[in-house]
Amino acid sequence: MKSLLCLLLCLVAAPLFAQFTYPPTFTDARVETYRTIDSTELKLWIFGESDPKSPKPAIVFFFGGGWTGGSPAQFENQARHFAKRGMIAITADYRVKSRHGVQVVECVKDAKAAIAWVRENAARLGIDPNKIAASGGSAGGHLAAVTGTVTGFGSDERPNALMLFNPGCTLGPIGEWNPPAGAKLGVERLGVEAEVISPAHHVGEHTPPTLILHGTADTTVPYATALAFESEMKRAGRSCKLVGYDGAEHGFFNRGEDYTKTLAEADAFLVDLGWIRK
Repeated sequence: MKSLLCLLLCLVAAPLFAQFTYPPTFTDARVETYRTIDSTELKLWIFGESDPKSPKPAIVFFFGGGWTGGSPAQFENQARHFAKRGMIAITADYRVKSRHGVQVVECVKDAKAAIAWVRENAARLGIDPNKIAASGGSAGGHLAAVTGTVTGFGSDERPNALMLFNPGCTLGPIGEWNPPAGAKLGVERLGVEAEVISPAHHVGEHTPPTLILHGTADTTVPYATALAFESEMKRAGRSCKLVGYDGAEHGFFNRGEDYTKTLAEADAFLVDLGWIRK
């Protein structure tokens, strides 16, 4: 098994992210700016018909790419699916190292700002402010998980559910889990100590119901890190469903049959919450 250091170093070169163009070109999505940093406008692409008189549940997707690259287009298909299922589906941009020279803590601030913006604008967008889910894959899964766990960094607005695809949800030693020797995640890249922005270290009564979809053969973000997060959720008495996909590697959720399976599992999770119909 590769060390957790891959979460920072190896993940960024993963070929599965290269297929998505940046910036995305969704001709049928509404575009809004949720945050402006200096000259950088961070945008959201919104799918689904909005009716302020009939608010809908919403889901916000954060792309993966090791906090270094990637594109909001990564979750286009999932966003379109949930828009058709009667939700307002949003895929969000955020600053990354390759384009903006930022440390991971800045990505965290952007993700938190995105959730806060969606809730603040819920009435105008036809969104039920009590039914906002955060979702994402890999580094984007980390950011989604942060919004439901970590306090501060600009906002304490939290989503009402988390849907995470092979997320980086445990960045440091916790409970019975320890990173392999030499896998310390450094302040130079993160901007803070790893535990400060490690979702597993901030699970509490505020953490919403969570679904984690993770490949058991993932060597970029080891399956054991998802087990550690699940353990912390159980310890806190919070709802957490971890679904392991035997033999699946990193980024499996956007590939072939696994895409179909994970989408069905995600759909069922929202059905169980009562957000969409079966």
